[in-house]
Amino acid sequence: MNDSIYDDMALEQIAKKQFGMDIEIDRVISRRLPVSHTAKATVFLSTKKQLFCCIAAQSKLSLGDVKKIIMRMGLKAELYVPPKNRPNYFDDIGREHFRRVFPGIGSVSDADLVYYRTLASYNPALVLINEVPHGEIRQFDTDARGYWRPATKFAYRRIKTS
Repeated sequence: MNDSIYDDMALEQIAKKQFGMDIEIDRVISRRLPVSHTAKATVFLSTKKQLFCCIAAQSKLSLGDVKKIIMRMGLKAELYVPPKNRPNYFDDIGREHFRRVFPGIGSVSDADLVYYRTLASYNPALVLINEVPHGEIRQFDTDARGYWRPATKFAYRRIKTS
């Protein structure tokens, strides 16, 4: 029991220090789910009834990796939270990568950066979840067909209010 309390406190500290978000954990839905060979994810509800997924890995993760993991977990993301004090982090990194590949192009549009944003380093990752469409959260399992199996059943859909 104490380990889970410390894990919750650690998640709150990561959210505050790395992402600048003051989140209080109400309930953890799934703790330390394997989502790759080296990454683990924790899915939790905040006291404001927002669903978050925190992914941490021993190896490097990019935004593209995190997007793929979230999709394979059976979740729909609303926001990939950028690092603290860097609201345009993914655009800035994408622009740097684009300029390295195409140094002569002057103006860069958002359409040009779609792929290059996904190359931004993103470990740990904090994702605000919009919906769990099929009512289950999946985890990585090398023995399962398709490498993913249901980990827990959970229904959630965020309803935006004015």
